[in-house]
Amino acid sequence: MRPHIPGRDAEFTPVGAADGERAASARGKLLTWPVLAWGLWDWGSAAFNAVITTFVFSVYLTSSAFGDPAANESALSVGLVIAGACIALLAPVAGQRADRSGSTVFWLGAYTAIVVAVSAAMYFVLPEPGYLWLGITLLGVGNVFFELASVNYNGLLSRLATQDRVGAVSGLGWGMGYLGGIVLLLILYVGFINPEVGWFGVTDENRMDIRVSMLVSAGWFGLCAIPVLVTQSGKHAWRRWAAIEAAGGDERALAGLESEPVDPVEAPTRIMRHEPLAASYKHLWRTLVGLYRTHPEVLWFLLAAAVFRDGLAGVFTYGGIIAQNTFGFTSGEVIVFAVAANVVAGVATIAAGRLDDLLGPRRVILGALTVLVVAGLLVFVLHTAGARVFWILGLVLSGCVGPAQSAARSYLARLAPQGREGEIFGLYATTGRAVSFMAPMMYGASIWVGTHVVGADAGYWGILGIVTVLAVGLLLMLRVQDPAGHITVGE
Repeated sequence: MRPHIPGRDAEFTPVGAADGERAASARGKLLTWPVLAWGLWDWGSAAFNAVITTFVFSVYLTSSAFGDPAANESALSVGLVIAGACIALLAPVAGQRADRSGSTVFWLGAYTAIVVAVSAAMYFVLPEPGYLWLGITLLGVGNVFFELASVNYNGLLSRLATQDRVGAVSGLGWGMGYLGGIVLLLILYVGFINPEVGWFGVTDENRMDIRVSMLVSAGWFGLCAIPVLVTQSGKHAWRRWAAIEAAGGDERALAGLESEPVDPVEAPTRIMRHEPLAASYKHLWRTLVGLYRTHPEVLWFLLAAAVFRDGLAGVFTYGGIIAQNTFGFTSGEVIVFAVAANVVAGVATIAAGRLDDLLGPRRVILGALTVLVVAGLLVFVLHTAGARVFWILGLVLSGCVGPAQSAARSYLARLAPQGREGEIFGLYATTGRAVSFMAPMMYGASIWVGTHVVGADAGYWGILGIVTVLAVGLLLMLRVQDPAGHITVGE
């Protein structure tokens, strides 16, 4: 039986079943300044996700300006694989150490600052073969620290909302990320990349348009990250210090202790605990063993989420390729579709946050994955029906990706023990990286089957690979139940 935590380990109940006055009060507190400030980090982070990683800088690095495009793509893949391995090894330990020192906000700020600095440094990557590995290194380092920042950022979610509003807050942040990416992409496209002479006289000579876009992206992310750092700094550390003091200095008692805010004036000026990195890995191992013994459903969720999140990433990664190669979209039409898809994803994710709170995150995930599998199969079956069919089904697919991602985040936020959020979200990042090969592998394998077994020009068969990954994630998710209070894992 799940241990009960007095004062905060209440069973998860839909808002509709709660007391009307309490539910109305929770709804009234959704759009507070701390919540909006937290969501602005998601809005700003699109500068790295959408502009740098997906649409602009990575495309720039694989262009002929740096040598043979195929060789550039291979080199970029090597760099990102190395970065992924670093993330898998560091994320849970980094999150755990931030938890144990009560410095989640500090490390969120530090990691974000590194990402901003790395993004700005991309300005110095000139369009010459000799600069290729500088660009790949900067992109890899940026990916590592962006993921570490995300671990701490996600860990703040449970502080911003009651259990019955976590889904709405998560959906708001995730949706703001989609919309922020589109706004910034349009600004850069209109202001620098598309015109012959852009704002401030910037042209494409020496690819100054792309390089200046990196500076703008860095500034965009840096400015958008400030509000959450200001609103959240100086709070959690004092709560944790108070809890430790109330427990007689024993951190292990925190698993069942309700901590209260403490006046910062009365708190110590330094509560960081120095411990060797090896000790952090031992602590992580104890956490995994504890989860296996007492909460195996959490490990099942981490596995299911890792699989279906890779499938969700594949929907956006290969959506443009399928639109162009299978449904005959031009390059301009692909960009227009990408803008529309991200707008639909952003709006749908914000709206689905309410369903998350009403129905529970598990039902939202299962519903979204079911629609994705069905729509993906229809794309495969109707691959000869023309662009209009892909517009309809593609936007349906886009509208389900964000809700599933956001609900997965809110699921963990409901479960993570107070003071252990970074460690749990670190495991979330690690498991995601561990299976990130699945969607690309299944996409390529399905195309091989279509080409060599079916014996036709069957590039559209890659759709079945993505659908397969989503279906496996759906099946794994079926054995996971809705979260019920916080998990407890001994030290």
